[in-house]
Amino acid sequence: MAVLNIAEENRRITDPEEIKAYLANIGIGFERWEPSHPLPEEATAEEVLAAYSKEIEVLKQSGAYVTADVIDIKPDTPNLEVMLDKFSKEHWHDEDEVRFTLSGHGLFHINPKTGPVVGIEVGPGDLLVVPRGTHHWFGLCGDRRIRAIRMFQEMSGWAPHYTESAKEQSYVPMCFGPAFVTA
Repeated sequence: MAVLNIAEENRRITDPEEIKAYLANIGIGFERWEPSHPLPEEATAEEVLAAYSKEIEVLKQSGAYVTADVIDIKPDTPNLEVMLDKFSKEHWHDEDEVRFTLSGHGLFHINPKTGPVVGIEVGPGDLLVVPRGTHHWFGLCGDRRIRAIRMFQEMSGWAPHYTESAKEQSYVPMCFGPAFVTA
């Protein structure tokens, strides 16, 4: 379940509808998808994509997405720190960043054009849509695990464009859920 943290306002939001409304005001899409497709943890990417094919098709049509895949990051993923370092610096993409979290937890920091930076911890059932051009950065939570469906508008996927602002250095990479606080 998502947790939204606005450090500058010393404010935390846990109600999904309040999170959705707050994020919508800064141009970020958020939804809760209740698991209607029970899958074992060891389900293959193909099985996951098949189980969520209807939802994926709706997203494809609504956002001009052309492809989907499943990313599966675990504490023992080879070169995990190198991969995380790539996304832990403030950046933006030429296309939307769409993530539906299946398991584990991740932390997106969003730096909107107006308003304070917000941190959103995503967990199983959370769908986050970060529109193209939005400044943000990403990290893992204490479980160092995330499995998610990703959607892309180009077959080649997306690449980060770094802002070089160092804005992320002003924020502690800490998740907000009670079981996943990590510094």
